[in-house]
Amino acid sequence: MLLNLHITCPWSVESLLAEEVSQLGAEIQKTTVAGVHARANLESAYRLCLWSRLANRVILTLGRASDCETPEAIAAAVGGLPWAAHLREGDTLAVDFHGQSHAVRHTRFGAQVVKDGIVDALRAGGRTRPEIDPRGADVRVYAHLHRGHLLVGIDLVGASLHQRGYRRDTGHAPLKENLAAALLVRADWPARAKRGEPLVDPMCGAGTLLIEAALMAADVAPQLTRERFAFERLADFDSAVWQELQREARARADLGRRRTNARLWGFDQSPQAISAARSNAMRAGIPALIALDGGSVSALVRPEEAPGTGLIMTNPPYGERLGELPELVTLYGDLGQRLKREFGGWTLALFTGNPDLGHRLGLRAHKQYAFKNGPLDCKLLLADIAADSAAARAEEQEVSESKPLGEGARMFANRLIKNRKRLKKWLKQSGETCYRLYDADMPEYALAIDVYGHQVHVQEYAPPKSVEPAKAQRRLLDALSAIPVALDVRPEQIHYKQRERQSGKAQYTRQSSAGDRFVVEEGPAKFWVNLTDYLDTGLFLDHRPVRRMLRERAAGKRVLNLFCYTASATVHAALGGASDSLSVDLSNTYLEWARDNFTLNRLDQSRHRVVRDDCLHWLRTAGGTYDLIFLDPPTFSNSKRMEGTLDVQRDHAQLIDLAMARLAPGGELIFSNNQRGFTLDATVSERYAVEEITARTFDPDFTRRTNLHHCFVIQARAA
Repeated sequence: MLLNLHITCPWSVESLLAEEVSQLGAEIQKTTVAGVHARANLESAYRLCLWSRLANRVILTLGRASDCETPEAIAAAVGGLPWAAHLREGDTLAVDFHGQSHAVRHTRFGAQVVKDGIVDALRAGGRTRPEIDPRGADVRVYAHLHRGHLLVGIDLVGASLHQRGYRRDTGHAPLKENLAAALLVRADWPARAKRGEPLVDPMCGAGTLLIEAALMAADVAPQLTRERFAFERLADFDSAVWQELQREARARADLGRRRTNARLWGFDQSPQAISAARSNAMRAGIPALIALDGGSVSALVRPEEAPGTGLIMTNPPYGERLGELPELVTLYGDLGQRLKREFGGWTLALFTGNPDLGHRLGLRAHKQYAFKNGPLDCKLLLADIAADSAAARAEEQEVSESKPLGEGARMFANRLIKNRKRLKKWLKQSGETCYRLYDADMPEYALAIDVYGHQVHVQEYAPPKSVEPAKAQRRLLDALSAIPVALDVRPEQIHYKQRERQSGKAQYTRQSSAGDRFVVEEGPAKFWVNLTDYLDTGLFLDHRPVRRMLRERAAGKRVLNLFCYTASATVHAALGGASDSLSVDLSNTYLEWARDNFTLNRLDQSRHRVVRDDCLHWLRTAGGTYDLIFLDPPTFSNSKRMEGTLDVQRDHAQLIDLAMARLAPGGELIFSNNQRGFTLDATVSERYAVEEITARTFDPDFTRRTNLHHCFVIQARAA
């Protein structure tokens, strides 16, 4: 008797699965999204469970029904199926429900409805009520509802077939085993393995690609070591057929391990990854087929035991986190250079979620296949690596040493070198180690690049809608490849972010948790900066001259710093001899940062205090006066911890009035803001003596963009 099967798989693997299912003895009835429907006898069904490298689940379809929108209709359809013919007395059950309708909106509720239908059917036939065991059930029921169409069956394995059992040490962001197998099939590895070709993975991680490739080369059934299959608990289980299939699989594996000529090499710069790969290969039963060693991509060489042609297959990082991009641009570039130098005549199969990074290899893909890796859209790129001559190898050696750049990257590198040369004399005279090197000098490269000692902070401005996203991405990668060459820094010293307008809590939102802060110097002051964890770094470089001015004017004065951020201005004022100071901000994060800056500069925190409050509220309720006030509000804020919103253009006159009420006779208010098109309210100049000093508050590194901030000195008018 032929069984109806529904076999599921990862998205985009359907055609490969259909071919595999046919080869394993089943007859394809229909291919669907992420699966196929097939018919097979009992032996072929067992064979599929044992041998499929691509499937997720093999479902024995018991029935299908239409018009199943309501719980009542679903329960009736389920109750009419022949459960007693498949389930043994005393079996425990679990139900996996997928899909929804207008009346069944949650999978847990759908599973409950299906379970009730099964229980009612069994009890109506005189059977005892089965126990429900969501985790360790003897039988897992599969139910799928889509547009009123219900498919119900039994999971013949009881768990996903991608779980081979060998991978306990997973490493970072591992591929599922059946997706790795699908990539290998697309790269024609089974045929290559039969010819005895080698395979090299230069970034092998926990070794999933290598292990799946070795299992294919040695003809080892992927589920050979699985201890339990759900179909062994079914009433119609044929033990003799199953034992024969297992015997055959073990015999093929023993013979395949001895006969295969394919050799596999894996490299990774992480000792933990190599250790995990070794352990996983041991559990998979193929450790002798895979040679594993530590090594970086930049030092990759072809193994001496791998003459002729072969397959390079790898799944490098994609750059899901923005901060990874600078290192990945170099990584992909280094990989391309080493492949062209060491593996001429080989084929590259590169799986990536960022095809633009794939293009940094300098190799043209002759085929591309779309896949999903979890939620990520990915591509498998296949490229032939041109065969070398001795002259070409010598040329590649020169290329490797000189780190050549493409035309766009070379142009960008030249601009950085030119800007650094322009600032060289000022940097030497001033002793500054933190400065802006580039600020969208060329419109097509919309970046701001700041140097903090030996680290580089790169912010990308959102490109205009007129620029195609793909073109903007290519230009960004060009720039990131140019920075290490132009500035003589390592990729890990480059920190990349996308610049967005900050409002509310956005400026306080943690972007990362690396915690890699370090100390920089600005004149006599020292500051903690963090280039990874937040949108801002802890030190606004364009305000450097304003901080210097505060230091020069602070001797013996009481200083108030409103919207103090990390209190870098307060530090300068304190080092300039301020008698005491108060710094006000709403963010606990930045106030803790401010305290750390005070400690770093050995300031007495009994005299230099911080207060957490909304500055508007504090100004309305505080008492006392100050000789020198620094007021530097954000352009806009709608933090829930504030009273209403703050718009500096709308609200600055009120802010200035409140601050001037706290100013001691003869004192000065320095008002600054970063609103690009800011205009001072005319009534402010009518009430107070106002001097705009914006032009004097930009050092040479900011002379190209003198609209970054506006700055005014405000005093009470003489009586």
